[in-house]
Amino acid sequence: MFTGLIEEIGNIQGVKKGTNSAILSVQASKIMEDIHVGDSIAVNGVCLTVISISTNGFAADVMHETLNRSSLGKLRIGSLVNLERAMPANGRFGGHIVTGHIDGTGTISDIHRDDNAVWYTLKAPLPVLRYIIEKGSIAIDGISLTVAKVYKDSFHVSIIPHTATNTTLSLRRIGDLVNLENDCIGKYIERLMEKEIPNNNISAGFLTRHGF
Repeated sequence: MFTGLIEEIGNIQGVKKGTNSAILSVQASKIMEDIHVGDSIAVNGVCLTVISISTNGFAADVMHETLNRSSLGKLRIGSLVNLERAMPANGRFGGHIVTGHIDGTGTISDIHRDDNAVWYTLKAPLPVLRYIIEKGSIAIDGISLTVAKVYKDSFHVSIIPHTATNTTLSLRRIGDLVNLENDCIGKYIERLMEKEIPNNNISAGFLTRHGF
């Protein structure tokens, strides 16, 4: 599990492509202080497993499903990526619950400055957009952000200078593809409600069982 607080920006050193897979080699420094083979690292929000460690970075496998769901397939040598190690059990929960399991990708459709903040408008597919709510949480390329506004086919977020300086979001341009992960709580609630309430019929018995 991750929190969406980016620890450092890494640099893609190598991309070894298979038929429907890839191995990414990522240059990093800060996170190398405490990672081991088998550890989970969020790379642009995608949870990857460390398969080898070098003096200045690590390598990770990317499977077919991950390439289909995320923007990792567009990474090239020299691409900059957001990195976060898995949250330790005694760590601070500064962002929100981020699993590293990408729901889909969005496209940046507008960027404009508002004093010290920068606003981003992102178009997203309806299966992803349905779980995005105003003032809720969203992970964009692994960055924990607050949703400012939601529309039929897009949503707004606004970032502060610290986020711009310490993540790759400030490098993104209109038309760029980004990884999106919804807050998992909404998805679990929906799934449980589907099982508990056939055909979405709320009964008196259901309300009683849940304390209403």
